[in-house]
Amino acid sequence: MVKFRLIDLTQPLSVMTPPWPTYEPLQLKFFKRLAPNGANGQIITTSNHVGTHLDGPVHFCTHGGDIASLPLNDYLCGPGAVVDLSDMAEDYGIYTSKDVEDRVEVKQGDILVINTGYHKYAWDQPKADEVRYMIRHPGPTMEFARWCKKKKLKWLGLDCGSADHPMNTKIRDWMPREAARADRFLKKKHGKGLDEFFSEDHYQLMHVALFHIPIVHAENLGGDIDLLLNRRVQIGCFPWRFVDGESSICRIVAFVEEREHRLLMARKKKAKKTRFGDVVPK
Repeated sequence: MVKFRLIDLTQPLSVMTPPWPTYEPLQLKFFKRLAPNGANGQIITTSNHVGTHLDGPVHFCTHGGDIASLPLNDYLCGPGAVVDLSDMAEDYGIYTSKDVEDRVEVKQGDILVINTGYHKYAWDQPKADEVRYMIRHPGPTMEFARWCKKKKLKWLGLDCGSADHPMNTKIRDWMPREAARADRFLKKKHGKGLDEFFSEDHYQLMHVALFHIPIVHAENLGGDIDLLLNRRVQIGCFPWRFVDGESSICRIVAFVEEREHRLLMARKKKAKKTRFGDVVPK
């Protein structure tokens, strides 16, 4: 019998974990302690968009399903691909479906995990930089959303703040200096600016154009994602069985055969690691 082991693709969760900009952060307090109560107990207050989390269909679609409606079998868990785009990643950059398919085979009905490389700026990393992580990560255009539909992807996972380009979200209005920098970068590199890349009818396209299908996505992946580059693998996402939940903090893993797991752990042993024990990205 083939035995499988897990590779954790989940970012550590803490009160220091930044939420998506303007969302409520995780807050934690004890309501009882071992002395005198005989047990420790905690209360958490948080939005659903802190750390590694799965956006549910109803997050952007009024008639969309909640988190509990997403089946574990044949949706949240299944075959997929992990693509590494870190070699082309740059602040405010654009990636395309061709960039993905040039690096890994993506099949119809897959789960797709995109390693942009920007998890190296996540809060748990030695080079943590919240602004670059949330505000400057690369993203796609409507071409990519249409490709996701054509491929009939189940869901996507991203190692950054959003599957959408940050300048195609409300961040563009909230941080005009960043928007101006992004506009200059895109015009210099591509000959067209933000308005041409992201017209009003393409606003937050990775959410608006896909969640009703539903092709949803998980954000803020991390963990040992760098052990799995440009390859096919079985992937699992485990949110709460959250009735009426628009999104959910979750655990995301890849399943690999035991023999391969030993090889990957040997590689990990030689790699530089975060204080939480995950491989530090290059």
